[in-house]
Amino acid sequence: MKTKYLLPAAAAALVAVPGMGFAQQAGAEAAQHTSYILTTLLFLVGGFLVFWMAAGFAMLEAGLVRSKNVAMQLTKNIALFSIAAIMYWLVGFGIMYPADWLVEGWLGPFFAITSLEPVGLADTETALDYASVGSDFFFQLMFCATTASIVSGTLAERIKLWPFLIFVVVLTGFIYPIEASWQWGGGWLSEAGFSDFAGSTLVHAAGGFAALAGAIVLGPRLGKYKDGRVNPMPGSNLALATLGTFILWLGWFGFNGGSQLAMGTIGDVADVSRIFANTNMAAASGAVAALILTQIMYGKVDLTMVLNGALAGLVSITAEPLAPSLFGSLLTGAVGGVIVVLTVPMLDKLKIDDVVGAIPVHLFAGVWGTLAVAFYTGNWGAQILGIAAIGIFVFVTSLVVWFVLKAIVGIRVDEESEINGLDVAELGMEAYPDFTNR
Repeated sequence: MKTKYLLPAAAAALVAVPGMGFAQQAGAEAAQHTSYILTTLLFLVGGFLVFWMAAGFAMLEAGLVRSKNVAMQLTKNIALFSIAAIMYWLVGFGIMYPADWLVEGWLGPFFAITSLEPVGLADTETALDYASVGSDFFFQLMFCATTASIVSGTLAERIKLWPFLIFVVVLTGFIYPIEASWQWGGGWLSEAGFSDFAGSTLVHAAGGFAALAGAIVLGPRLGKYKDGRVNPMPGSNLALATLGTFILWLGWFGFNGGSQLAMGTIGDVADVSRIFANTNMAAASGAVAALILTQIMYGKVDLTMVLNGALAGLVSITAEPLAPSLFGSLLTGAVGGVIVVLTVPMLDKLKIDDVVGAIPVHLFAGVWGTLAVAFYTGNWGAQILGIAAIGIFVFVTSLVVWFVLKAIVGIRVDEESEINGLDVAELGMEAYPDFTNR
């Protein structure tokens, strides 16, 4: 009797085995498809959140410059983003993520125009282990544009429009993609063990170094430093500046969260949520640290310092928003807020005029955040090496470009134009009273 039932059972098992194999294969394919779709979606959602940061930079800068220069700042912001989009398509993306290096680990190809997958892409026509090229290009472009936005605010109220935009062409097409390729493109810094999760140095400090070079070559605004005193030049609208800060805060969730670069597993999604929470904590602690420290130092709270304290907290956590606990993120952001309050007057002593405080926020806090990564990795040498290499490269190349532009076309408006305002001088707008500060 046992044999009678054993033979049919064995036959059924033999039939079932191939079916089980097909089911496992189908399940693996479905999981791969899901991972590809969700990671692509992460890049698209993260990308348009980072795009919204462009509005944040525009509002922040419009609020912190005097009313006679507001239209100029808005013009620069929409122009720089548009130029970044074109340059990153034309050369930047190919340099940053090279299929073949011109100089292995150091320099990607200069002539690699970005192309997308064909319309109606089938799963057999592409690798499914990452995300679509379109979503990757879109997401990475936003980081490139952010780097240029940082420079805009520092040099406000005295730089000519077209020389600034020429610098943006060089920065977004070449300078930023080259240094970012060293880490995110699998270059020599990546091999050396340098770590920068979402770009405290690769994006923010790089923008700060470019801005610092420009501020040195350009010089301070008329009347900013006179008779040994620092003369305040209040912005036109602190409501706009505050709105801009909140917009940047919102966009930062895409900036850091999208940099997880994967959303195909439970672990990935949990990590993205952890990044969101840590990012928010760092911003909050940066704002509170600046709030308390300005009260202690000056006897009154300084709103612009509080706004920049929040941004410095965000910049600080960007290098490693995943590993810290909420308390660790609080400490990282708070140190960023303190750095802003202490370094703004330091720049004034050096007579480096940074209209919106971008150098303290993005450069100094960016360096701090990148160094703080070593508390989790233990690799202090690699972090210092990365900061030094990127800082020297971006500062020196930017300095050269600024000096060349100054020699060939001039980068600063004349004294009368600066007094009347760049809206009139550069954009031809009709003059109107400026009740904030002439």
